[in-house]
Amino acid sequence: MTTFDSREQAMEAMFVHDEDMKFRAIARRNRLLGLWAAEKLGKSGEDADRYAKSVVMADFEEEGDQDVFRKIRRDFDAGGVEQSDHQIRRHMDELLAAAAQQLLTEG
Repeated sequence: MTTFDSREQAMEAMFVHDEDMKFRAIARRNRLLGLWAAEKLGKSGEDADRYAKSVVMADFEEEGDQDVFRKIRRDFDAGGVEQSDHQIRRHMDELLAAAAQQLLTEG
């Protein structure tokens, strides 16, 4: 195996690892976001867990975060929860950073 081949394999492995970590961080962020939103909606226990899972599943509707944001926005509007779009998106960003940090510390 040449040095070039070794480098190529290392770069491919790093890309796969990075994409896996990104996927896991977003899934964890969505769960944390779902739990946060569930609390705002007055849900607790199993209801909160079910709601958090529904937020995770909402992310599979389309590429990007818009599907998750849209679910939270719609549910907040229906539940009378006062949160601006900016507040929801800011919380999504904060939770993504927290989720990534949690994954890093777990090893």
